[in-house]
Amino acid sequence: MGRTIGERREKLESSSERMAARKKSEKKRTIRVSITSAVFFLAAIVLIYVGIVLVSGRKVDPSAPDIIDTTSYEPTVEIVDADASAAGVSITNRMREYIGMIEVDFRDLGYRVIKAVIPSGSIREVDFYIEGKNGFIKTTIDRGTAVTVEDADRVIRYLAERGIGDFEYIDARVEGRAFWK
Repeated sequence: MGRTIGERREKLESSSERMAARKKSEKKRTIRVSITSAVFFLAAIVLIYVGIVLVSGRKVDPSAPDIIDTTSYEPTVEIVDADASAAGVSITNRMREYIGMIEVDFRDLGYRVIKAVIPSGSIREVDFYIEGKNGFIKTTIDRGTAVTVEDADRVIRYLAERGIGDFEYIDARVEGRAFWK
């Protein structure tokens, strides 16, 4: 009879109506995908254009200091290894990179490293001699170079504020602390 419990007559869909509904649904989906792709494509073009304009719009200041290539941290200072002369051992690449990074970080703060010494019997400690300072700065390769240099700079400024110009050494091997003698 075509009746349900609710006493409404159900409508039977013909196969042609189902096919038309599927085609309509597929068409809507295709349009949505096309519009979304177009929006992303336009956004990418705008970002690339803005990036090119920003990069090309930068001006180089001729009075600015030369930019240092920091991709490879090759040290330029004299490196003295107390154990190398006795055992004939060379310095590891990690140690060379650390010394180069420390040199760059000190240079950024206005100091010039003149010598790096690897003390006898140590494998992680490096002592740095700074131009114009009598003592040296003890560091360890296990800490980051930036924080080590920052701690050493704070102690140097602290000593200068109190009129202490000479020191035997500054120990910047402990995080957040620095000692001097």
